[in-house]
Amino acid sequence: MNPEQYVQQKAASSGSSFYYAFLFLPAQRRAAITAFYAFCREVDDVVDEVSDPGVARTKLAWWQAEVSQAFAGKPTHPVMLAMMPHVPAFGLEERQFQAIIQGCQMDLEQTRYLDFPGLTRYCHLVAGVVGEVSAKIFGQTDPKTTEYAHKLGLAFQLTNIIRDVGEDAMMGRVYLPVSELQQFDVKAHEITNRKYSDNFTKLMRFQAERAHQLYDEALALLPDTDRRAQKPGLMMASIYRTLLREIESEDFKVLHQRISLTPLRKLLLAWKMQALGRM
Repeated sequence: MNPEQYVQQKAASSGSSFYYAFLFLPAQRRAAITAFYAFCREVDDVVDEVSDPGVARTKLAWWQAEVSQAFAGKPTHPVMLAMMPHVPAFGLEERQFQAIIQGCQMDLEQTRYLDFPGLTRYCHLVAGVVGEVSAKIFGQTDPKTTEYAHKLGLAFQLTNIIRDVGEDAMMGRVYLPVSELQQFDVKAHEITNRKYSDNFTKLMRFQAERAHQLYDEALALLPDTDRRAQKPGLMMASIYRTLLREIESEDFKVLHQRISLTPLRKLLLAWKMQALGRM
């Protein structure tokens, strides 16, 4: 398996909403975003799949060194071998890759966030920077598009947090800010014990409303000159926002299940944006 086949398999096997947006891209951009997405999956999998925190830290430190080595012209991992030929074409920087690894490291050091600003910093590293790189690969021409990408990444990550509340709690992580748990009188142990309540529903509705507001703010920030180029991001926004509405329609029953959209529905949403230009 060559590096290009490796990253293609990594991206396709994830079943992520992001994959459906890649399908409509021209070959070079599709190859670049596939390699980048595979990188994100590799470092994220370290946190999710390695049970020993010490081993996970060692693996992430290896990735930090691999990224530095790759940007010095000596990649060794299939993902970086596939990624590096695209770096000059899209103006990508080592700091962006290192920031994503830093965000994954936060998962090993921190399982609670006191307030929303603290959570926002984490979201910026694991999602905002991903949006920044993706926008470059999609064909960004206006510097203002970076602000759109950061805010859209935050909206995506908050949607993920809402969807994965139950799964994350089983791994000892509660991303909902402590101050907001207190505001709605929801105890962390109630979440880990999968206990639903009116207060929990109100808390989740508050989270969803904030995510919707961020989607609106992000879309308003996208310059018209870059709207066509950024269609893949808009496809993902359509898919993720539809998922958020699905979770709302299920009354936030996210503690015992992972609510998701079918692959066909994701593909149809992506096609609708590509062909008709609307969500």
